Amino acid sequence: MPSPFPGMNPYLERDIAWHDFHERFLILGAGIIGAQIRPDYIVRVDDHIFVQETTDDARRAIGRPDLAVVPTARPPSEHPSNVAVLEAPARIRVHPLDVTREAYLSIIDRHSREVVTVVELLSPANKRKSSPDRVQYLAKRDAVLASPANLVEFDLLRGGEPMPGEPRPSCTYSIVVSRPGERPDSGFWPLRLPDPLPVVPIPLRSPHPDASLDLQALLHRVYDEAGYEFYIYDGPPQPALTPEEAAWAETFLPKTS
Repeated sequence: MPSPFPGMNPYLERDIAWHDFHERFLILGAGIIGAQIRPDYIVRVDDHIFVQETTDDARRAIGRPDLAVVPTARPPSEHPSNVAVLEAPARIRVHPLDVTREAYLSIIDRHSREVVTVVELLSPANKRKSSPDRVQYLAKRDAVLASPANLVEFDLLRGGEPMPGEPRPSCTYSIVVSRPGERPDSGFWPLRLPDPLPVVPIPLRSPHPDASLDLQALLHRVYDEAGYEFYIYDGPPQPALTPEEAAWAETFLPKTS
């Protein structure tokens, strides 16, 4: 069953679904693109690794709520009575690291092994103002924009801080296609909540023509294969819709939800 919404489904932005949608969207997209550009190019699924030191409170605030780690009881330290124990003169707290992996696509020239195009689907952490993940992502984005590689960036999230770009039309979602020969100008698709997702070009290198990716067809395929209809509608979208948007969205909700 395809997604019932004409464009992006705002319920896919919920914490319970987004990471799964993000990974499936890019992996299935890699197959669609790869079928068009073989044998000259390779499409590889790579991972960004975002690392930050966290306090106990921060660890409760981040991560994915559908995953849990259950701590086990730790027995008190026991030492044989005949062994001398040197006690530390002080105690400190070492905070654990929070490590997040997020997929992106690299299109690589099969002969030179050079990265030709980077395809990104933004995550909530990329759009969280002043967050370490956003800082790290922007640094990697800037590196791509300073290179001979193309950048294709999908923002299918209503919340958070948009990526830098001027002049930026007002929109709910957006798509950027940046080609090195056109920079600093880039192609930009501004989208509203009701707008169907477009077919976008995936640029390669001359003399090869662009590949293409039908985002709406891809979303429908991910939605169907993941079975989202059975669990993403048991709570409101995140972030919340306006009253007008909520009334509009209500007309598309599955009757069995």
